[in-house]
Amino acid sequence: MKKDLISIKDLTSSEINELFELASKLKLNRKTHEALLKNKTLGLVFEKPSNRTRVSFEVGMSELGGSSIYLGSGEIELGKREAVKDAAKVLSRYLDVIVLRTFSHNRLIEFAEHSTAPVINGLTDLLHPCQGLSDVFTIKEKKGLKGITVAFIGDGNNVANSLLYACNKMGIKVKMACPSGYEPDKAVIKEVGDTVSFFNSVEDAVKDADVIYTDVWTSMGKEKEREKRLKAFNGFQLNAKLLKLAKKDTVIMHCLPAHRGEEITDEVLDSKQAIVIDQAENRLHVQKAILVKLLK
Repeated sequence: MKKDLISIKDLTSSEINELFELASKLKLNRKTHEALLKNKTLGLVFEKPSNRTRVSFEVGMSELGGSSIYLGSGEIELGKREAVKDAAKVLSRYLDVIVLRTFSHNRLIEFAEHSTAPVINGLTDLLHPCQGLSDVFTIKEKKGLKGITVAFIGDGNNVANSLLYACNKMGIKVKMACPSGYEPDKAVIKEVGDTVSFFNSVEDAVKDADVIYTDVWTSMGKEKEREKRLKAFNGFQLNAKLLKLAKKDTVIMHCLPAHRGEEITDEVLDSKQAIVIDQAENRLHVQKAILVKLLK
């Protein structure tokens, strides 16, 4: 792997498979594996709040024998209180690895360029690679990867962008249904080529899909667009009626937190076909593998 994990597109298929193998071993021996990162310190620099990303990284680092330090938006204001490059240079003298969760993808790139410590993308407005890797790891656990098709219904956001990169690397086809104007990033679509196909109808998208994935219609930072988005995404809800059109063994994924009653109904999210809790747990194991790969 390269020094940093900025995007899944920077990884090879072999590197992803190695990451998944390590994640499986760490998951199997969660409480008994050796302290692989003893005396290492992780810095969590979060300009955007998070539950899953923060907790999974902190717990993961602890289970690997290391420690972590959290810096929230009130403690560090990149580009305001201090220049991004100065913060990166100083923090990387203290820390062994840094997870940066921020709004601007360009800010992440600038930070990584000036950091001497590995930098992990904990989420930007463009990408969420830890989520994308964990998603495909979960699909591999539940379904295998050969001949798999994923239907993505809803907003082509940072999660969708990273999912497309991950599926492209691992040979998974993606059928996507998004309202006009809410498709994934154009550059990402171009880079993944025939990995993705677009459908005007959610019904057509879910047919023959092994996995149906959805995410919130209004992501963090876009709250002012909520009413506009609710109208635009009308008809894109993952509900029991839509699920009946899919395979009987189709599994349901959502990166959480979910807005129940909007992009997905209680009935579907709480169904036996939903694997969202396993999906959330796997963030821990995949991120532990990422930390080990970057630091060992």
